[in-house]
Amino acid sequence: MTKVTAQLSVSVDGFYAGPRFEGDGNWMDSAESAGFFRVTRWATEASAWRERQGFAGGEEDTNSEVIAESFGAAGAYVMGRRMADGGEAPWGEEPPFRAPVFVVTHRPRQTLLRGGGTSFTYVTDGVASAVEQARAVAGGKNVAVAGGGSLVRQVIKAGLLDELELHVVPVVLGTGLRLFDADLDLGDKEAIELTPTRVLHTPQVTHIRYDVNGRAPLVLDDRGRGGGPTTTTN
Repeated sequence: MTKVTAQLSVSVDGFYAGPRFEGDGNWMDSAESAGFFRVTRWATEASAWRERQGFAGGEEDTNSEVIAESFGAAGAYVMGRRMADGGEAPWGEEPPFRAPVFVVTHRPRQTLLRGGGTSFTYVTDGVASAVEQARAVAGGKNVAVAGGGSLVRQVIKAGLLDELELHVVPVVLGTGLRLFDADLDLGDKEAIELTPTRVLHTPQVTHIRYDVNGRAPLVLDDRGRGGGPTTTTN
């Protein structure tokens, strides 16, 4: 059965990149880039990632197996326009996705056809439409939300995400682009509940996979008296 999944590399304090890069200049020299490449170093050193980029070498280890598994499970992708625009040149004529990609955007653009089975379709009527279009062509495989973090939050906020995998890197960035923020529009006594389904630890990163159970009220517990959670009234 097709699931909508997302994965992101984050620091221990929850950042997936450094402070957002704005204006002129080279993104590669920015603080955003420095943070991003630190938390994704585990991936760029893995042989499965390097093979998808057309590079030789890399480590054959658990991290590489996680990446290979992720690529193999995805039948289609959804991503944000900023990520798609930023990756267009580096990915070249044969991007690593090898599947249809649906780009959430406010700016229309004709579909881009690339080698290896990758195409980029620009969707202007919202994230739910992009996910539905991706699901229709995924062939029973997963719809992978490729990012960035703001798009992952939109998918979670819309209640569309089934599975989330966080790759937690042992570094504290202190500031930057945070995966989870106030724009999830949770109520004062509301949370999004997750169920851990797999934890894989390596020296470079800990991979934690969750089922996303959706929104639920926060309730008081009984402070250890043995009766379990208690409901409250306003």
